[in-house]
Amino acid sequence: MIRINSSTAAGFWLLGAFVALVLLQSSATASDFRFDRDTVGFANATVFEYREGHPYVRRHREKGEPKRYTRRCFVLCRTTMQFHKFARFDPHAPPLDDNELAARIRNVTRRAAWEKPLPTNQRVVFPGYPNLRAMSNARREVVRANIGLGWPTYFRIGNFRMLIEHDSSYHKETHANLNAALERGELFTGFLTTYPRLSINHAVLIYARKPASQNDGVERYLAYDPNHPESPRELTWSPSTHSFAYQKDWDFIGGSVRVYQIYGKWLQ
Repeated sequence: MIRINSSTAAGFWLLGAFVALVLLQSSATASDFRFDRDTVGFANATVFEYREGHPYVRRHREKGEPKRYTRRCFVLCRTTMQFHKFARFDPHAPPLDDNELAARIRNVTRRAAWEKPLPTNQRVVFPGYPNLRAMSNARREVVRANIGLGWPTYFRIGNFRMLIEHDSSYHKETHANLNAALERGELFTGFLTTYPRLSINHAVLIYARKPASQNDGVERYLAYDPNHPESPRELTWSPSTHSFAYQKDWDFIGGSVRVYQIYGKWLQ
């Protein structure tokens, strides 16, 4: 029998605490994700105009009217994941000039979003701002110009899944993968669609499961929606119908959607 005295036990306890602290400091988890800190402050504009959640062709831009920032919902979700995994902020140092800031933004956004988070001491540093929300508000044009184009997201290989009719087992698997990702402390980017209808074809970043507040059996999730940077949106799962639904707003009539995970792995 091996005997462990009190000093040895204390040593093991300190070692375990040290390892836990190192692990905590070396990675970012979904549990430490905060909407008002870790999301982009400006909005993605919709291609169509919406009335009561139904799309209509948007009027032409008037002369002198600024160019609208559209087709970037995938880009903004991906950027949010990348900054959460690969960047850190130093509010006490002076801000960078536009060229250096652009280079560091590209250093982050050219990394694969599904890679493991970097340790704190290996992350790309952004001085002058406390978080992504503050920096994206203060340096909006630099951020917009360096996080990627929107049109390539239309040709992503993983998009073909929207063309296939899936049975309830597929949606149950997606729901299980969503819960598993959140339990591992990861973020889950979902492609929401009602194809062949055009009521929604959109990407959101799901970052937390809401505590049960109603006795209806419905599971509720908090999502960052690039069209609505002012507050979180809600995605729900109904165990009785094995289906997801998304919150109603001016740009979506609300109700049932199909959800496909993206940026969880290569080619997804």
